[in-house]
Amino acid sequence: MDNTAVATELEASHAHLARWAAELEERSPLEALEWAVEQYADRLTFATAFGPEGCVLIDLIGRRRLPIDIFTLDTGLVFPETYELWQRLEARYGLRIRGVEPELSVEGQAAVHGEKLWERQPEQCCHMRKVVPLRAELARVDAWITAIRRDQTPQRAGALVVEPDEKFGIVKVNPLVRWTKKQVWAHLLEHDVPYNPLHDRGYPSIGCAPCTSAVKPGEDERAGRWRGTAKTECGLHGPARASA
Repeated sequence: MDNTAVATELEASHAHLARWAAELEERSPLEALEWAVEQYADRLTFATAFGPEGCVLIDLIGRRRLPIDIFTLDTGLVFPETYELWQRLEARYGLRIRGVEPELSVEGQAAVHGEKLWERQPEQCCHMRKVVPLRAELARVDAWITAIRRDQTPQRAGALVVEPDEKFGIVKVNPLVRWTKKQVWAHLLEHDVPYNPLHDRGYPSIGCAPCTSAVKPGEDERAGRWRGTAKTECGLHGPARASA
């Protein structure tokens, strides 16, 4: 296929997704998930970090028995409470959540790049422990589901329910993109969905333990992520970048 044909095909695909994004904008998260299953079947996956939004989606998938593959990026640096939540969710809904590990263990990374790379070069650490493993997983599918919301960060403000993911070259489905934090927590409490107990201890956004701190009253809910740096994203939802 020549470059002109490829460009035409991409334009048609983007137009198709734009029509569905408009259609799904007023639909429920469950309807967005069901649409994704209908469109992509076994070429679909859901990456979760077990945040409140991810737990909502696991609840919807689990209670409706939707045939959606679920995995989490096990960086080896997550909180013990996060590992415990992982097990609780699997037991509650009778499903399997795959753990995807980076090429290097934490000890292996220290041997190659020095101790506590996350303190010296957090972008490189996230890239190796999250972005590279995610890219390998997404290379096997046509679409992935995320739990992002528009009001979480400026980078996510323009996200659509379904959109092309230029970073990974597949389709991205964001069922909760229109929801607010209040809606997320209302769902968790109404359906008694397991969630990370750290949220009750001042951690509204939870990532790897070395790079996550409690948030003070009045601070942004992501202020505890990479505190003291300009970093606000781990690189999974940002623009494309070259491989490191």
